[in-house]
Amino acid sequence: MTEREVAKVQTDARAEILQSIRSRLGESALLNLHKLPILPLTAATVPDVSDENSLVETFKRQLESVGGHCLVVRDESNLTNELKHVVGEIEAKGLETRRLALSDSPMLGALARDLEADGHEVVVTPSASDLFRFDVGITTAQAAIAETGTLVLEQARERNRLPSLLPPVHIAILNAGDICATLAEAITRARNECETSSAITFITGPSRTADIELTLTIGVHGPKELYVIVEQSGG
Repeated sequence: MTEREVAKVQTDARAEILQSIRSRLGESALLNLHKLPILPLTAATVPDVSDENSLVETFKRQLESVGGHCLVVRDESNLTNELKHVVGEIEAKGLETRRLALSDSPMLGALARDLEADGHEVVVTPSASDLFRFDVGITTAQAAIAETGTLVLEQARERNRLPSLLPPVHIAILNAGDICATLAEAITRARNECETSSAITFITGPSRTADIELTLTIGVHGPKELYVIVEQSGG
């Protein structure tokens, strides 16, 4: 084969690779646009930082736009019932919920007793090796970001990192008063109000993975389902 023929083969191969990349990029853009769109914030949808209802509504809308689920409870006494409702909804999807891994947040203690009474196996912060055998991880969240529907989990305040990342389903409990309008506000708050944390985890929807062919897959490197229960007292 002459040098000219070798050069032509190389040029043709390069063109074929580039065309394949363009095609895959087009497919990925359509997938992201039609299946899991992140709703853009406009002047009309930026949450009013002085209005808790606006923050909750924006967080809920943005979280659901990326495949998460958000439920709002108006009374702390309804939290257990709402959690049981979420567990039932997960089971209706054909997913297991028998083994539940909880973080060490004190507020989850009463919930753990109620879940055990319903026949679930509940363990607080099991070892990393054991966590792979659990069906659901339940934690609280120390903050959230309304503009992106993102949860913020701080390891210094509870051991929540592994229960939120390893089981196939993650359920997070969030206080409405801890929802920030923007990422900048959440970072400023973490610096000013919280003790130094060895790890801060930002979670936006279920886990997503796109391989070299840009095929989007849910739940490969983390939970395939994310539920957030927002506690909003009053109104």
